[in-house]
Amino acid sequence: MILFKERFRELREEKGIFQSDVAKVLNVSQKSISNWEMGSRRPDFETLVQIAQFFNVTTDYLLGVED
Repeated sequence: MILFKERFRELREEKGIFQSDVAKVLNVSQKSISNWEMGSRRPDFETLVQIAQFFNVTTDYLLGVED
């Protein structure tokens, strides 16, 4: 099963943007983005929805429930 950290990093890199850019859009710290990509932390539900909207994917996709 694909994990959030893998999907998130993949989407960010496909879009060609830096962690700091995503952090600004989501109004979180760059360290938060780094922690999500390392898998040491996960975003809260509200932020997860914002991430899905930003990357134009579903939350199920982000969570690895669907492809």
